[in-house]
Amino acid sequence: MNSILVYCELDGPRVVEVSLELLSKGRELADTLGVSLEAVAIGENLGGVAAQVFPYGVDKLHLFDDARLSPYTTLPHASTLVKFIGEEQPQIFLLGATIIGRDLGPRVSSALGSGLTADCTSLEIGDYEDKKRGETVKNLLYQIRPAFGGNIVATIVNPYNRPQMATVREGVMPLNKVRPDDYTGEVVQHNVADYVSEADFVVRIIERHLQPAENNLKSAPIVVAGGYGVGSKENFDLLFALARELHGEVGATRAAVDAGFTTHDRQIGQTGLTVRPKVYFACGISGQVQHIAGMQDSGIIVSINSDPDAPINAIADYVITGRIEDVLPKLISHYQKKS
Repeated sequence: MNSILVYCELDGPRVVEVSLELLSKGRELADTLGVSLEAVAIGENLGGVAAQVFPYGVDKLHLFDDARLSPYTTLPHASTLVKFIGEEQPQIFLLGATIIGRDLGPRVSSALGSGLTADCTSLEIGDYEDKKRGETVKNLLYQIRPAFGGNIVATIVNPYNRPQMATVREGVMPLNKVRPDDYTGEVVQHNVADYVSEADFVVRIIERHLQPAENNLKSAPIVVAGGYGVGSKENFDLLFALARELHGEVGATRAAVDAGFTTHDRQIGQTGLTVRPKVYFACGISGQVQHIAGMQDSGIIVSINSDPDAPINAIADYVITGRIEDVLPKLISHYQKKS
């Protein structure tokens, strides 16, 4: 058990960003443990994967390249990973908490009897004192995630079963290239027939209809976010108007989403997205820790709030005290004149 293994999810020929984020964190964890960082990709025409992952610190890349493995279907991918992990026996296995990761992770962990922590927001290495056994288990993976609706942060450990498995939320780990873009490590091509049977291909995808995402919140350079203090769905239209002038995106707190001011896919925080825009407008947001966890790494934070003592003002670079319906029309008018 001398490795950390990361599942590289694919979108066509591209490794999705959350997998690269996990490789960045995996390199850090591997250095702490003194083990290697390995990656596994399953799909078709995987020749371009190596150039994408090696700069993020991967020591060895495992490829399962077969036309029948793309697009993703559950059984062949799960069978491949279960047998492969049984052979490799990594200490830690990480996946993104995407639709695919949330489907694949539980199946693999169940087959391996390893356990799984879902939707982690942080990963660290630490020790665990087992009082029942009277021993300390060293160098465990601390799997950290929000619980009880984001009201507490739980640290979960798996002292005795291996691998330690977790799915990790998108956007919570920074990308960090540690090697030149032209660096090449070890690539291992595996024979797919050794890992899957014909019975695993019982489900075939005949047609795919892809719907583009309705927003680009995660990678937007400017985010105009609103909280419950915005007051109404109609007032939220002002946020959309300001975002249009700034060529940004609109986000929201959980309270604003629960109130019906906007849709769930715009929620930012521990139970939503994590964003790191260059500029973050926090409109009518009080500053609960659950929301701050999803935006605190923004470049510049501008708080617009009628409460001069709102907690979010403590982390804001600029504070505008006033009612949303008074301040936002003036900002919109200003930017319209500048455009």
